[in-house]
Amino acid sequence: MPRIPEIPETATVAIDSPVVTVRDLSLHYGSTQALFGVGLDVPERQVTALIGPSGCGKSTLLRCLNRLNDLIDGVTISGRVTLQGADIYHPAYDVIELRRRVGMVFQKSNPFPKSIYENVAYGLRIAGETDRRVLDEAVESGLRSAALWDEVKDRLQESAIDLSGGQQQRLCIARALAVSPSVVLMDEPCSALDPTATSRVEETIAELKERYTIVIVTHNMQQASRVSDYTAFFYLGRLVEMDHTERVFTNPRLRQTEDYVSGRFG
Repeated sequence: MPRIPEIPETATVAIDSPVVTVRDLSLHYGSTQALFGVGLDVPERQVTALIGPSGCGKSTLLRCLNRLNDLIDGVTISGRVTLQGADIYHPAYDVIELRRRVGMVFQKSNPFPKSIYENVAYGLRIAGETDRRVLDEAVESGLRSAALWDEVKDRLQESAIDLSGGQQQRLCIARALAVSPSVVLMDEPCSALDPTATSRVEETIAELKERYTIVIVTHNMQQASRVSDYTAFFYLGRLVEMDHTERVFTNPRLRQTEDYVSGRFG
């Protein structure tokens, strides 16, 4: 039988001038508690991977960073999350603006039944942008950033549904980038993709961190080791350890982390 750790202590690394800070964050779905006093910092223009067994709270935490959990009935949240120093759960904070500044790419690609162009332009149109020049520039910029422009530049009016799975996921990344976010959240963005498409998305992530702060949830520890600069390990709704990725995978400070990354449980 694998040895499953008891409720762990926590070890985290200090981050200078984090873009996002989480302090004593707890979340309940009705009477079920999913997060327990989580505290971590997200460094600027780096990739931070959230890892841990299924149901450990990593995707729940990710959705706290742009308040997507607000859309779920019965959710209660306590603690504090700040974006560039501003408390995003303050009653006066503009949630629409938050979701522009903190974009989201989901596990399953979700292109709209529209053209490639209109998929990428969607967020700007919703925000009221009508200037065709602005839209054209944003669409091209988003597609270039997502490493998709050269593949679709002559097909912008074709349906996004006709793209391959990997292209659809990069299109969703382009859609998130078109509104110029500060932070991009990715919830297992490669779990439905084949190895070739996964490689293209990982290459895109590596290029994007030069301009964006990225937080990625992944069940694939090899992927976390490839794409991330920092890794945070979660277990039973608690943050166990966060540190530079190389240290987490080669010399973690806590036994619970070592047991997980070495495959003893999970």
